[in-house]
Amino acid sequence: MPLTIKPPPGTPGKAWPAIAVGMFVAFGGVLFGYDTGTIGGILAMPYWLKTFATTTAIDPVTGIRGPALTASQSSEIVSLLSAGTFFGALMASPACDFLGRRMGLLVSTLVFTIGVILQTISTAIPLFVAGRFVAGFGVGMISASIPLYQSETAPKWIRGTIVGSYQLAITIGLLLASVVDHSTGNRDDTGSYRIPIAVQFAWAIILAGGLIILPETPRYHIKNGKPEKAAKALSQLRRLDADHPALVEELGEITANHEYELSLGKATYLDCFKGTLGKRLATGCLLQSLQQLTGVNFIFYYGTSYFKNSGIGNGFIISMITSAVNVGSTFPGLYMVEAWGRRPLLLFGAIGMATCQFIVAGIGTGVSTDNEAAQKALVAFVCIYIFFFACSWGPCAWVVTGEIFPLKVRAKSLSMTTASNWLLNWAIAYSTPYLVDSGPGNANLQSKVFFIWGGFCFICIFFVWAMIYETKGFSLEQVDEMYAKVGKAWQSKGFQPTVSFQEVAEVGYGDGRKSSLMDIENNIQRKKSVGTDEYAGQEKL
Repeated sequence: MPLTIKPPPGTPGKAWPAIAVGMFVAFGGVLFGYDTGTIGGILAMPYWLKTFATTTAIDPVTGIRGPALTASQSSEIVSLLSAGTFFGALMASPACDFLGRRMGLLVSTLVFTIGVILQTISTAIPLFVAGRFVAGFGVGMISASIPLYQSETAPKWIRGTIVGSYQLAITIGLLLASVVDHSTGNRDDTGSYRIPIAVQFAWAIILAGGLIILPETPRYHIKNGKPEKAAKALSQLRRLDADHPALVEELGEITANHEYELSLGKATYLDCFKGTLGKRLATGCLLQSLQQLTGVNFIFYYGTSYFKNSGIGNGFIISMITSAVNVGSTFPGLYMVEAWGRRPLLLFGAIGMATCQFIVAGIGTGVSTDNEAAQKALVAFVCIYIFFFACSWGPCAWVVTGEIFPLKVRAKSLSMTTASNWLLNWAIAYSTPYLVDSGPGNANLQSKVFFIWGGFCFICIFFVWAMIYETKGFSLEQVDEMYAKVGKAWQSKGFQPTVSFQEVAEVGYGDGRKSSLMDIENNIQRKKSVGTDEYAGQEKL
């Protein structure tokens, strides 16, 4: 069934307000992508090295000794951002639950801006890495808050595309970082690195300006017992009157589902690890971790240096090419996530990525760097690998984690899944120089590192089959029903929701924790059956 921007026939209200809001909030991904992408080019800038480097080394291509970073310095500079994002992602939950989804994003943007200021004014490594940590803290909060906001405002029929647009914004940020780095990289003054860093002020101003006028999510208001504000917010998003039957029904289902979840117990961090909530958390954390272990950020963090050391022409140009492929390949992913579904798309991506990674590893390991044809083939398969990632695991990881958690723990669980992403991001950023570089204490794997990424891509295939439920086309409340009824992920494709949580509320929640959704549904069916029998008896009389 083809994806269009038109809602299914008979859908009341307007779709464009919620789509526009979700797409604008996705702009925060530009901050994420640009900040993570710009560092690769900065580390290769001659003037930045002359200003910040504390040692010298012989360039493997030119054979000339010049300023250089040690492996430990490269690790520190690149990985401190990821360390900040890890803690920022964990802080996103209390911020979004206490301040609200919208205000939490505003605070995140402010923290990010402070980090950019510190990086811009720095002239030595200590202040530079401090700025990267603070900026990373803000990016971490943003990266957990945006999918949360999008998933709680988007219509179910296009939710995957809207949340996936966040990944598109990340890829655009990475491309912009490559373009700006290439434009300023050869300047012989502080503008070579300060301009790329200071450009981030523009992204922060645009995001903050829009957040001032955007509505809070209806589900946040329901969570805080404010149904009037929830109705007003949903009315803005759907362009329906607050008393319209369709809006009343949608709001009633959200409210009833939340009350049902609360009847099962409190929403502490410990509860996120219990029962089906623990299963969902494990799915989200493993999905985000494996997204990083596919090796994509090796290309965007160290791609410029890697291609340069491999004897492949201008590393800046190759990085711009890979970033452009990343952006272009995300667009078909936004279509396929709704047309194919989550499980088929993730399986398709994992198989394609594994194949490409092993080919790149084989070419890079078995052929000399002097072989121009082989190096071109290596770059080509890196680009094909990026295509498979960008159309599948790039956007779909954010889509799945944004829609599998119930409202009472959504902020907490999303913050932990996003923190898993950043923890592995940090581990890869920190360890890669030691794995790839030559010299004492380093593994000097060079292209052999792609065997590692390929191995993890192979694991991704089995993970998707065993753990990923098909959630395409379901409301967030219907996803809860699916997890309650379907025990195995590979059985989820044929699931059809049958429970209305408003009917559950009418029947009652029984004895709380001991009453499963199946028990309550049976009570509903018995009540309907009794009502039908009574009606039939009255007709007979």
